[in-house]
Amino acid sequence: MAVTLKEVAELAGVSRSAVSRTFTDGASVSARTREKVEKAAKTLGYKPSLIARSLATNRTKLIGLVANNFQNPAFLDVFDLFTSELQKRELRPLLVNLSAETSPKKVVELLRQYSVDGVIVATSTLPTSFAIAFQMAGIPVIHTFGKFQANANVHVVGIDNDYCGAMAARTFSERGYRTVALLGGPETATSTQDRAAGFQRTAGELGLKVAKVCFAENYTYKAGRDAMRNVLEDPDIEAVFCGDDLICMGAMDAARDAGRSIPDDIGFLGFNDIGMASWDAYALTTIRQPIRDIIMSSVELVVGMVENPDRSPEIRLFPCSVVERGSLRPIPETS
Repeated sequence: MAVTLKEVAELAGVSRSAVSRTFTDGASVSARTREKVEKAAKTLGYKPSLIARSLATNRTKLIGLVANNFQNPAFLDVFDLFTSELQKRELRPLLVNLSAETSPKKVVELLRQYSVDGVIVATSTLPTSFAIAFQMAGIPVIHTFGKFQANANVHVVGIDNDYCGAMAARTFSERGYRTVALLGGPETATSTQDRAAGFQRTAGELGLKVAKVCFAENYTYKAGRDAMRNVLEDPDIEAVFCGDDLICMGAMDAARDAGRSIPDDIGFLGFNDIGMASWDAYALTTIRQPIRDIIMSSVELVVGMVENPDRSPEIRLFPCSVVERGSLRPIPETS
């Protein structure tokens, strides 16, 4: 049977309340009492109840992790990093899967039932209003991969997707491409909208013709392969900017099925730099999003929010970079 708090108190020769205070963060207890209690607990193999501790401190140490896009391998890295970083800080992630398009109200009600200390909304496919729903319910919230807005109402950690779209257009221009296409992720995603805006605007400034703009239904290989058939209707397109690596891999295989050689006949630029992007079968040139930095910052921020829920909304943006592989023609050498 489990060792009880009473047994620890008797062995240590102290009151049960002294044992409770010893294992309660921030509670007042003398060094001598703490030493006796910890020695007795070690002898008996006592482990304090997390539920009892949460009742005493009014903190559950639960952090809601709200996400979708589980079919994309990129999320596995995101999930792994989030859970490990939270657990290092003795916090416990409570995962909510939004793949079924759960309403904000239902998710807020669910997480309130568990008395979470804070929430991380880890997706770019939800509007800012989703994160605001948690804020309105009095729950500290961070929108990771959220839309950058100058006057944000909630904390946002991520990248400037408009700038990344512009980066893609410049990457094509540097390599001498002139007729290009955009194959974005789901059109309703704020990240897709911002990347498309930055790409089309900058392409126009650089004299590139954006001959096709289309969107994949979701962030999957099949969706990219299906959407690429629309792009291939225009034989003059020289390069395609895809809003996600997995979409891009599907698009690349669709191009190969149509007899197009990569990068000789058509080039591809992905986004995210997932592990499979480096596989020899794809050797995908892509824009790397600094996932680890974004997640570390998000965890740091949610911990700070739990301690100080009234802190003003903060925007933390991280720079992206182009990872050169073999799916685009090289930059021409200058004499």
